[in-house]
Amino acid sequence: MTGSTYIDFDKAQGVGMKLIRSGENPTFGLLIIAGINLGLRVSDLLDLSFRQLRNDTITITEGKTGKKRNLKTNDNIKAAVTYFSKENEEFHAFRSRKGTVYSIQHVNRLMKKHFKGSNITSHSLRKTFGRRVWDNNQQSEKALMYLSELFNHTSVSITRKYLGIRQEELDDIYMNL
Repeated sequence: MTGSTYIDFDKAQGVGMKLIRSGENPTFGLLIIAGINLGLRVSDLLDLSFRQLRNDTITITEGKTGKKRNLKTNDNIKAAVTYFSKENEEFHAFRSRKGTVYSIQHVNRLMKKHFKGSNITSHSLRKTFGRRVWDNNQQSEKALMYLSELFNHTSVSITRKYLGIRQEELDDIYMNL
C-alpha cells in the first residue's frame, strides 16, 4: 500500500468519542467520526456544516470529481453530533478554537498526535471507512465493487491496491509456501 494507511475502525471511533466527551478537542473528534463513517476525502469533509451532519442524508458535490453524492448519516454520526446541540446549524462543523475551518495540514498534525504510527494522515479516515466496509462484507468482491463506485475508482483492482489488500495477498504467497 502506498501513502497513508488505515486505522482500526473501533480504535478510531473510540478516540473520536473520547475527544468529544472529554472536551479535549470535540470538533476534531467529530471529524474522526464523520471521516470513518462517510468515507469522504478530507477536503469534502471540511466543507460540511452542522446542519448537514444532523440530517439523515447529506448531499454534496465532490470537490475533486465534481460528482454529486448522497450519503446517509448513521447512528455513529448521530450520536456524536448530539454533543454539539448549541452550535449554529450553518457553521462549518470542523473549526479550530479560533473559529477557522481546519486546514488539511492541521488535520494531518492532529492525526499524527492522536494516532501513533507511520503513514497516518487525514486520508487514513477514508481508508478506514473502506476497510470497515470490506471487512463487514466478508472481504467480498461485491464489497470491492461498491467501494470502487463510492471512491470513484476506475476499477476494482485500483480499490484493492488503495486499501492495501493486493499487497496483503502478495505477502500471503510467500507465507504459504
